[in-house]
Amino acid sequence: MKILFLGDVMGRAGRRAITETLPRLRDEWRLDFVVVNGENATGGMGLSGEHAKLILEAGADCVTLGDHAFDQKDMLQFIENEPRVLRPVNFARGAPGRGHRVFADRRGRKVLVTQVLGQVFMKRPFDDPFSAMDEVLRSHPLGGAVQAALVDVHCEATSEKMGMGHFCDGRASVVVGTHTHVPTSDAQILPGGTAFQSDAGMCGDYNSVIGMEKAEPMRRFVTGMSKTRFTPALGEATLSGLYLETDDKTGKATRIEMVRQGGRLAPAGP
Repeated sequence: MKILFLGDVMGRAGRRAITETLPRLRDEWRLDFVVVNGENATGGMGLSGEHAKLILEAGADCVTLGDHAFDQKDMLQFIENEPRVLRPVNFARGAPGRGHRVFADRRGRKVLVTQVLGQVFMKRPFDDPFSAMDEVLRSHPLGGAVQAALVDVHCEATSEKMGMGHFCDGRASVVVGTHTHVPTSDAQILPGGTAFQSDAGMCGDYNSVIGMEKAEPMRRFVTGMSKTRFTPALGEATLSGLYLETDDKTGKATRIEMVRQGGRLAPAGP
């Protein structure tokens, strides 16, 4: 199975990159399944129902969220009626929506997608991500109940993401980090057959401070004072993510490639 994962979509620039580039990549790379993290797609803070529809119509089979899952209030209702949008599995127990789901690709192969939030350096405590992920993976054995399993681990700390990668090794096809908006160069297949990258990067303008216009973040770093709200940068975006191929019988990864398309970063892909 050929799978593409794209990191945090950042504002209008990221949405434009998705709508202009993803349909072409689906055809050129003959992708079987696409997951997009859309958690910053609406003004850099959360995802609206309208923008979720846009990402899905552009070719995503599933959209994951993150700690800003419900910053856009219409998502509280939208996610209840759109099963292709997932919030973190260890979010508040009363939160709407679901944290994992089994999808089918166009050939009927089963794909588990789940997302989990980290605890280290996050602004508020979430339920234990490791026990939450253990429960999901135990109930969806790789190579049995599902032909592929993708884990989006939404964390600040690279150490926690790496820990989750090794915790899931052999039980997931891929564990890929999101949230920090900077692609890491550690894409690899772990000893048990799980593909891993600490952070997929963002789909946004890299002439920025993690996707935001530079002036206000720099003012706060230099002076310690704020003047205005952060606003997403609007230059040409780089589509950043991860491409992998899996074995249908075992569900384990056989190939992994970093993805960077357009914008300022050096191009990469399969």
